Amino acid sequence: MARSRGLRTKRTVQAAPVKNEINVTPLVDVVLVLLIIFMVVTPMLHRSPPVELPETAHHEKKQDTGEQLIVTIRADGAYVETDRLEGEALKGRLRQELQKAGRPVHVKADRSLRYGDVRKILEDLHESGAPQIGIGTNDQKG
Repeated sequence: MARSRGLRTKRTVQAAPVKNEINVTPLVDVVLVLLIIFMVVTPMLHRSPPVELPETAHHEKKQDTGEQLIVTIRADGAYVETDRLEGEALKGRLRQELQKAGRPVHVKADRSLRYGDVRKILEDLHESGAPQIGIGTNDQKG
């Protein structure tokens, strides 16, 4: 017994083995949540004020690539993207925006407007050098 009291046994504590792997599961979860949020929010983003478009039976749908210049015509005036402009300010902005060669223009005109109101803006677009002008419509139901 005397021996066991005087001798102390050394015990070493071994560290747990080091893992060389990174757990990416939380990262994947966060990325999927962000993807779902962007998929839901993106269609809600509009680059122009709301307008009630005329309806047509056969129209061609084109995806908004962000390259097109959106010109909206409403009863309260014309908008380039979301900026309301009139007269020379409108013509100047159109010239500035259309300096990029080949940039298409998408016109969204309210269905309640007279053709003469829309035609004036179309003439301004033509004078500003718009190479291609498309007019937005909704698909006719029924």
